Amino acid sequence: MTSAPIPAGALDFIVRRDDLHVHKFVPGAANADTQLDAGQILIKVDKFAFTSNNVTYAAFGDAMSYWNFFPAEDGWGRIPVWGFGDVVQSKSDGIKVGERFYGYFPMSDYVVMQPGRIGESGFSDAVAHRQAMHPLYNQYLRTAADPVYDEQRESEIALLRPLFVTSFMIDDFLDDNDFFGARAVVLSSASSKTAYGLAFLLAQRGRDRCEVIGLTSPGNVVFTEGLGCYHRVLTYDQIASLPNDVPVVYVDMAGNGKVRSALHHHFNDNMKYSCAVGGTHWDQREGEGRLPGARPILFFAPAQIKKRTTDWGPNGVAERLAVQWKEFLGPLGNWMAVIEGHGAEAVERVYREMLEGRARPDQGNMLSLSE
Repeated sequence: MTSAPIPAGALDFIVRRDDLHVHKFVPGAANADTQLDAGQILIKVDKFAFTSNNVTYAAFGDAMSYWNFFPAEDGWGRIPVWGFGDVVQSKSDGIKVGERFYGYFPMSDYVVMQPGRIGESGFSDAVAHRQAMHPLYNQYLRTAADPVYDEQRESEIALLRPLFVTSFMIDDFLDDNDFFGARAVVLSSASSKTAYGLAFLLAQRGRDRCEVIGLTSPGNVVFTEGLGCYHRVLTYDQIASLPNDVPVVYVDMAGNGKVRSALHHHFNDNMKYSCAVGGTHWDQREGEGRLPGARPILFFAPAQIKKRTTDWGPNGVAERLAVQWKEFLGPLGNWMAVIEGHGAEAVERVYREMLEGRARPDQGNMLSLSE
């Protein structure tokens, strides 16, 4: 539900941190006439993706400090999103009006940034309150210099690139650890875009290396099977049908405590590694007491990125990711339709659908607060 009428002018979309169902539009912290200090720039947020990943940002907003990126009034938060924006004012050397950037934005019309570490590829937002967060989220890429950028595929980039980075790093992490001795990987919320990216990568390793098992709701079984990268797709109430004498890894995209408990009790000591990645079932995160098998942990992609940057050099992750990204882009047109929405009402509608689990897995939502 909204908490107030939609005001006129530039907007920020904010949600209650303790009740994600409560949200409202407020006058933007920045607008077209915002006066900048030396070194600052004003970006007009052109369009952004909204996926279940953004619900995860909100669900883990306090635990993972996602609310800290774009502060709001007490008790409220601004959910970060991935998208594109254009520089409309600049008092920063090296950043020109008219340049277009890809990166992490608020659900807003405008945002003020303070570029630092400006280079050919882009800049890092040097505003003080963001410095405690992982630098991955503070980097903004010039579309003119980004080797992955394709003007015709901006929607796919915004919708899937940040999710695919997570998928890529989980796949690499599991391989780096020899799958913890497991022979199968179980993914919940298997129809989600992050799960699909991981399943796509795991499937390339071959069934002999690891069987890829997807768990999803009954209504998404046919769609998930049609993706072509799961060796087996089951509904959540079919967990007991899985052979429990096979060592497995569980990658939890849903965040449902009952599902996690059912899997751990079913596989017992054969649960070799268990990690939480997402929270599509954000309101069902309660656990079921002490669980057998590996202790569930939260997977944090930037930690593996940091390790691989040391292992592979400063460009190693980007180079390997680019190769896999190009392979991944190929079949997207076969299953994902991009749905564009403009204006506050469209943003509110998509937010509600995603929060309540009503979004279709075969669609990707691209939004803008501008009509």
